[in-house]
Amino acid sequence: MRLEASGLCCIRGGREVFSGLDFTVTAGEALLVTGRNGAGKSSLLRTIAGLVRIASGKLVLTEGQPERTIPEQAHYLGHQDALKLSLTVAENLAFWTRYLGGTGPLTDALAAVGLAALGDLPAAYLSAGQRRRLSLARLMAAQRPIWLLDEPTTALDKEAQDGLAGIMRGHLAGGGLILAAAHGPIGLDTPKVLRLGDAA
Repeated sequence: MRLEASGLCCIRGGREVFSGLDFTVTAGEALLVTGRNGAGKSSLLRTIAGLVRIASGKLVLTEGQPERTIPEQAHYLGHQDALKLSLTVAENLAFWTRYLGGTGPLTDALAAVGLAALGDLPAAYLSAGQRRRLSLARLMAAQRPIWLLDEPTTALDKEAQDGLAGIMRGHLAGGGLILAAAHGPIGLDTPKVLRLGDAA
């Protein structure tokens, strides 16, 4: 599988966020997207996720599922954790699993992020780090090959960051690919790096 962008341009609110962007990410690779605030890191991930229209250029996925669009083969994890606070931890994950077409057992996904014992707890009682981990559980509850992670380590303590790094390494080892927007390291040893410049 290969995700390739050529001459990609994004315009939001009448302003060109980035243009002429080229990159390639293949199965088993991670691309770390860096740059100053406002450079377009989040906009790039949202563009790949289908949430922002491509102004010009091309985004092509080869060796994926041809009957599905790129967004249908991707997980997008944004800044907001997108949880319904009145639902329990398990109910939130069950909703997202159904919405995303997942079939895996929820208990395994919750265990992977250290929330197995909190399945019956309303999400309103979770700490910021626990809410982030619940959002990350979606990655495993509904399998998709492309992970688009915007500041994935936000609110995570060192132990949770190490756990996330292990989850990401497992995804890459299974042939998945990751694009992560971050200001610093995310726990992967040798990611490719795409720096969005001052002109973005």
